[in-house]
Amino acid sequence: MTERHITRAGQGGDRSVYEYALLRVVPRVERGECINAGVLLYCRARGYVGALTHLDETRLRALDPDADVNGVRAALRAVEGVCAGGEAAGQAGDDDAGRRFRWLVAPRSTVVQPGPVHTGLTLDPAAETRRLLDLLVR
Repeated sequence: MTERHITRAGQGGDRSVYEYALLRVVPRVERGECINAGVLLYCRARGYVGALTHLDETRLRALDPDADVNGVRAALRAVEGVCAGGEAAGQAGDDDAGRRFRWLVAPRSTVVQPGPVHTGLTLDPAAETRRLLDLLVR
């Protein structure tokens, strides 16, 4: 096994290791209730970090009828911007993909929080991000 790819037969073929975390919306931090609203995915071997989000406003309002939906959407867009890098990422724009991912998955006590980091294997990190969004968020 190399650092970049799993290549032994039966152990991943040409797939690369990735890490991912769910983005959770916790509208009332003191209650701890949450909904999944996005996926962050990092694949070092492919130099990829990406986020896709989907906010189910009905589910959010079921947890907190007074939730700041526009604020939550802005926070989710900001995460996507940090993943994209460049000017959209602000100060993090010049950081490498791994550093941006680590910053985004650091624990925080805000309305939008990362979940635990998990791993997997993929041939296409962008497609895997879409698959995980459909499976775990939508």
